[in-house]
Amino acid sequence: MMQVYLVLPVLLILAPSLSVDSGRVLVFPGEYSHWLNMRTIMEELVKRNHSITVLVSDASPSVNYNISDDATKFNFLVFKVPYSRAAFHDIYQEFIRFSMYELHLLSPLYKFLRVREWLGRIVDFGMQQCDSMLKNKDLMATLQDAAFDVILLDPMVMCGDLVADMLGLPLILSLRFSFGGVVERHCGHAPAPPSYVPASPLPYGDHMTFVERLINTLMYAVTSSVTEVVWKLTLDQFYSEVKGSPSSNCETLGKADIWLIRTFWDLETPRPSPPNFHYVGGLHCKPANSLPNDLEAIMQSSGDAGVVVVSFGSMVTNLTMERADVLATAFGRIPQKVIWRYCGKTPQTLAANTKLYDWIPQNDLLGHSKTRAFVAHGGTNGLYEAVYHGVPVIGIPLFGDQSDNLARLTRRGAAIVLNFNHLTVDELTEALHNIIGQPSYRSSMKHLSALHRDRPESPLSTAVFWVEFVMRHGGAPHLRLASRDLNWFQYHSIDTGVALLVVVATTAAACWGYGRFLLRRWRRREKND
Repeated sequence: MMQVYLVLPVLLILAPSLSVDSGRVLVFPGEYSHWLNMRTIMEELVKRNHSITVLVSDASPSVNYNISDDATKFNFLVFKVPYSRAAFHDIYQEFIRFSMYELHLLSPLYKFLRVREWLGRIVDFGMQQCDSMLKNKDLMATLQDAAFDVILLDPMVMCGDLVADMLGLPLILSLRFSFGGVVERHCGHAPAPPSYVPASPLPYGDHMTFVERLINTLMYAVTSSVTEVVWKLTLDQFYSEVKGSPSSNCETLGKADIWLIRTFWDLETPRPSPPNFHYVGGLHCKPANSLPNDLEAIMQSSGDAGVVVVSFGSMVTNLTMERADVLATAFGRIPQKVIWRYCGKTPQTLAANTKLYDWIPQNDLLGHSKTRAFVAHGGTNGLYEAVYHGVPVIGIPLFGDQSDNLARLTRRGAAIVLNFNHLTVDELTEALHNIIGQPSYRSSMKHLSALHRDRPESPLSTAVFWVEFVMRHGGAPHLRLASRDLNWFQYHSIDTGVALLVVVATTAAACWGYGRFLLRRWRRREKND
C-alpha cells in the first residue's frame, strides 16, 4: 500500500510531460522511396492524434491523393503545376535507363554533360513547382489560415523551406544525404573534414588512402562550387524576388530546427554532428507480419534450402531481356526457391523455382525464417530492412547512392557486390552459393542487426519525438549552431587570424626596429670609446 502512495505522486508529476496536445503538421513529401519514408513518420504522428496535411502537386507520380488508404489518414492539399504526372515520371525513368545502360559506356566529359542536362531539367520542373506554390496567393492564404505548428520537409521538394520562412513556422528536414553533402555542410554547418568524412555518394570508408583523400577533397570542392553557382542562378534569385529582400536557399534551409538523417551508425561512418542532427536510419523497419497464403506456401515448400528474395526497388519496373535472362538463368541453378519482384516481360530462361510478382511484401519476406539471401539494387530502404532482419545481401547497384550503400555493407562482410552490366550467369551463381553457403556473411549481418536494434528507442520513436519536441516548444533554435550567423571569414576565423597576424607582425617589426636602435647605440659607444 505504501508503494502505491509513493508511485501516484510521481505519475501525477510526470503526466503533463508525457501527454502531447494534438498538433497540426504540414508535410512536403519527396517522391518514390522518399515518400515511403515520410509516410512512415506521418502514420505514427496520426496514431498520436496529430493532424497531417500533405501539400502535393497534381503531377506527383508517387502520392495517390485520390483513391487510397492514405486519404482516410491524411488531409491532402493539392496544387496545380504546368506539367503532367507522366512528364515528371518519364524524366526520372529516363535517368534510370541512362544510368543503368549508357553511363558506363561514356567518357567522363560526356557523362558530366548528360548528367548536367538531366539536372537542368529537374531544376526546371522544381522552379515551376516553386512558382505554383509561392505565387499562388489563394494557396498561401489557405496555408496561413490553417495555423500549422510545424513543417516537415524532404529537401527533394524545392522551396518548401521558403514556404516555412514565409509562414514563420518551425522547420524539420528529413533526408538521406545531399550530393557531396553540400546542404548539410553549407546550410546545416555540419563539420565534414575531408580527411576522414567521405563525400556522398563516394564509396569510401573513413580510413582513406592518399588518392581517396585527394579525390574526396576535390569532390567537396567541385560539388560546393557547382552547387553554389546553381543556387545563385536559380533559387537564390527566386527567393529574393518572393521575399522582396536579398535571400538564399541555403539561408532558409539553415534555419531548420531539426535535421532527421535517414541513416545510422551501423552503416554510417563516425563524424562530428551538430546537436540538431539526429540519425534515424531504418525508421520504416518493423517486425514481419504473416505472409499471404500463396507466398507462405512457397516459403514452406522450400524446405531446408530456403528462399532468395529479389527486388530492384520501386523505380526499376523492368530490365532488358538480355539482363533479365542472365538473372533468371542463375536463379534456376540454385536449390533455393526464388521470389522476384519483376514487372517486365517474362524472361525466356525463367526456371520452375522462380516466381515473379508485380509487388511483394518485402519487409515480411525478409523477416521470414526461410529467407536465406536478398538480391537487391542497394537502395537505403531495402538495405535497412535486410540489416534489421539480419539477411545477407547480393548487391547489384544501378544508380544514385546504391554503390556507396553497398560498399558500406561489403566492408562489414555482409554483402557481395556485382556489376550490373558485366554480370554473367556464372558470377551470380557463384555469389549466391557463397552468400548462402558461407556462414560469415549471415554472421556479419546478424552483428549489424544487433547494432541497429540496440538503441535507447526505435528510430521512428526518435523521429516522432523531435517532431513533437519542436511543436511543444515552437521550434528548437537553441540547438542550431551559431556558425550560421557568421559570414565566411568569421566562420573560418580569417578576421581573427589576420588580426593576430598583424599583432605578431607589428610586434616583430617593433622588436626588430628597437633591436636595430640598440645596436646602433652600442656601435656609437664603441666608436667613441
